[in-house]
Amino acid sequence: MDATHLDVALAVAWLRAAAASVTAETDQLTRLDAAIGDGDHGVNLARGFTAVAATLDGAGFAAVGDVFVRAGATLISKVGGASGPLYGTAFRAVGKALPPGAASADLADLAAALHAGLDAVRKLGGAEPGDKTIVDAFRPALDAFEEAVAGGAALPEVAASAARAAGEGARATVPLTARKGRASYLGERSAGHQDPGATSTWLIFQALADVTAP
Repeated sequence: MDATHLDVALAVAWLRAAAASVTAETDQLTRLDAAIGDGDHGVNLARGFTAVAATLDGAGFAAVGDVFVRAGATLISKVGGASGPLYGTAFRAVGKALPPGAASADLADLAAALHAGLDAVRKLGGAEPGDKTIVDAFRPALDAFEEAVAGGAALPEVAASAARAAGEGARATVPLTARKGRASYLGERSAGHQDPGATSTWLIFQALADVTAP
């Protein structure tokens, strides 16, 4: 593995690892969503990421950005509710922000692309940090990613830093009162529960850390 770039093979490995993790944690995501949502986050995401893994098999991508655009389009078409459009839009934005036609992206390009993904999520969902959503894991993960890249770290360290920050962000949603999505209907009763969207975002960043670990 080139520790300074994300190429097509590594991008595919990341998404396959994310699919495996989401599938393995389906019950946990469902329990979290049942407490403050409609209880389908785990099942929906597992179905969507399973479809992503299937569509990547033998696809023969020439450009790394195309991997994420395909993944995003698949999630939008296969996952209902809010999570499919949010994650699908994020991955499409990441893919479109990567250098067009390039077989790999350096870490600065990947950081910029992840920034585009977060911006897309915030624009679609209207969420800000502290609203108890995906953003509460995505924002700190991106901050850690960018800080590690600026410090000259290689991809394994950058990915591990982002995953740790995403996990801390997800756990930090427990005391928050939801201000967006179905959980917001519960008002103060949503406090005391970890947000399922922030948790699945953590799983996705952890998948990158796992596939790049030395």
